[in-house]
Amino acid sequence: MPDETEARIAVPHRVPAPPAPARPGTVGPPAGCELLHLRAAGVSLVLDLSRARLPRVLHWGADLDELTPAQLSALALASTPAVVSNTLDEPADVAVLAEHATGWPGLPGLRGHRDGAAWSPLFTVTSVELDRTEHPPGRGDQPVVIHAVDHAAALRLVLELRLTASGLVKLRATVRNEHPTEPYTVDGLVLTLPVPETAGELLDLTGRHLRERSPQRQPFSIGARVRDNRRGRTGADATLVLAAGVPGFGFRSGEVWAVHVAWSGNHTTLAERIPDGRAVIGGGELLLPGEVRLAPGQEYAGPWLYAAYGHGLDELSERLHRELRTRAHHPTSPRPVVMNTWEAVYFDHDLTKLHRLAELAAEVGVERFVLDDGWFRHRRDDHAGLGDWYVDEGVWPHGLHPLVDHVRELKMQFGLWVEPEMINPDSDLARRHPEWIMATGDRLPPEARHQQVLNLGHPGAYAYLLERLDRLVDEYAIDYLKWDHNRDLVDAGGGRRGEPAVREQVLTVYRLMDELRRRHPELEIESCSSGGARVDLGILERTDRIWASDCVDALERQSIQRWTQLLLPPELIGAHVGATLAHTTGRRHELAFRAGTALFGHFGIEWDLTVACEAERAELARWVALYRDTRDLLHTGRTVRVDHPDPALWVHGVVAPDQTEAIFALVAMATSVTAPPGRVRLPGLDPGAVYRLAPLPPGDVATGTNRALPPWWRAGGVRLTGSALDRVGIQAPDLHPEHLLLLRLTRE
Repeated sequence: MPDETEARIAVPHRVPAPPAPARPGTVGPPAGCELLHLRAAGVSLVLDLSRARLPRVLHWGADLDELTPAQLSALALASTPAVVSNTLDEPADVAVLAEHATGWPGLPGLRGHRDGAAWSPLFTVTSVELDRTEHPPGRGDQPVVIHAVDHAAALRLVLELRLTASGLVKLRATVRNEHPTEPYTVDGLVLTLPVPETAGELLDLTGRHLRERSPQRQPFSIGARVRDNRRGRTGADATLVLAAGVPGFGFRSGEVWAVHVAWSGNHTTLAERIPDGRAVIGGGELLLPGEVRLAPGQEYAGPWLYAAYGHGLDELSERLHRELRTRAHHPTSPRPVVMNTWEAVYFDHDLTKLHRLAELAAEVGVERFVLDDGWFRHRRDDHAGLGDWYVDEGVWPHGLHPLVDHVRELKMQFGLWVEPEMINPDSDLARRHPEWIMATGDRLPPEARHQQVLNLGHPGAYAYLLERLDRLVDEYAIDYLKWDHNRDLVDAGGGRRGEPAVREQVLTVYRLMDELRRRHPELEIESCSSGGARVDLGILERTDRIWASDCVDALERQSIQRWTQLLLPPELIGAHVGATLAHTTGRRHELAFRAGTALFGHFGIEWDLTVACEAERAELARWVALYRDTRDLLHTGRTVRVDHPDPALWVHGVVAPDQTEAIFALVAMATSVTAPPGRVRLPGLDPGAVYRLAPLPPGDVATGTNRALPPWWRAGGVRLTGSALDRVGIQAPDLHPEHLLLLRLTRE
């Protein structure tokens, strides 16, 4: 967005704005465009533009089949509420962008003012752009662009709305200040979609460092459930998705509607039910005071809001996963096995040990070797060096070349850890450029992990980072950057007066990544932020995977990965095999549990293999081989999670798109109340096909701890129809807690 720091407030004054210019291919409001019915992949979206007001959604949910114009008109009539006592003579619209001026009693979609005026806009639609291409139901995006104006407030609005081929709804709004002399302050821009009265329960996620994405539920009652995130990054406690559904909805049951804000900074999500029972869910960017102040002619575009409907959370997830997999920049090459050095060496960068670690990594089948924190100047611990992005000559007298060359000789890619947005006060960069540290007024924010934030809105700071990263990637032909971000943006000011700068920081980080990728098209970037504190579809527009959590304890990771996959497919989620003794929790797990957990993501290793025995490395090599053999299935198939009545037993898997094969995991999260634990159903298969179900080595044994195995397991497998597997299921083996077993299904 253009710089706004020079804008000043003029005397409040309203002038009529000129009419919108005619656009080729548009449909003037409202004739010819009163009711729009969009359909894709089992979803219908019906928009009402009949009163030249902002669109209201008559239906968002299950497919309504073809409807004639008369039937659509009847639907609109049937959807209009009655006027009851002590209410407006005309019921307030539930619009995509809610307006206070219509009588909507909830949160207005656009909040702002012109020095106290123009605070309650009322927009009139001037034109509607439609995609005239004929798409079969469920194929091709169906975009609608709505232009609207409030002449009195001197504001223009553009609403972009599309139903994608996967059945997702995507929305974005842009507001423009049309006043010739006066600025307009935007305080908030939130888009919403209605959900029916049957959506009586809410689910969202919370969390903390080392325990990201923990689910929480509550009734969807009258009032607002607002989740504001002011951390300056997505946050370990981020909502991720906000879902509303029929009470008791699960992975495979119950209608559910959900939204996600595709933004990597401050954001808000909202679920609101007004007293007449109508309800909406939505979200947008959370703006700090004065952060968006539009000079005449300037505009503000909010982030995309993704909205998904499904019968159960699995169907909802499948829409999101399919959408991400159709992106032009989605990773298409097999996701390489990663070795990350952090929990193997920490800051102790000894070339001899790193050479040996690389050799052992190559022996077990690693394809990408990533050198983590500690390679740059003054970085012997986390107190110093951030910002000094030069290879430390004292530790690496010949640069990183001896290690990089050795890694490439072993036929592995080379990756490097960086944390470009942060700076240690104890660094050469901070001493040279203290003005580049993000701050408000004459004070520094409190430190976190002994670091501050580098203000990328300063042109010098941006240019320095781009030059350093570009030079490093070029000199070492780096394949992969693990891009970290280890603190919240607190008291995050920039500019001469310490103006709020979170939005500018996020946009500049996007620009930095985009430019780096433009210069190095083959470079891949991982979004890491204290582990999983920057997981959103905004950052994933320019990165290739996320690091789900700094915790690689397999028990914790079962939950973290389960709920991260609500939004992201497995191939975008870094999942590593840690040491026997978990660094972050002190738990001990056998290798099969650790590796079987990591299998259902982008597989990697976070373990000092120089202290692993030969038998452990041999077993690890078998797991690596399994991942390499099955990753095409795991990273293209449909994620399936089973609603099992025993909370101690989790069942999840991946089913091939053509339903020819599947892999499932039976996971004992705790001790079951019953023994044996009973039957488990395996859904998502072709009901009429016959499948061979068999244990999958090396996940066919839980070393030394297996209890009673059912007869079908001891017989080496069984043949059942997809219908029987879904509706009857199989007897589960009895497992000790914190162990798992794998099943492979092959259609005959």
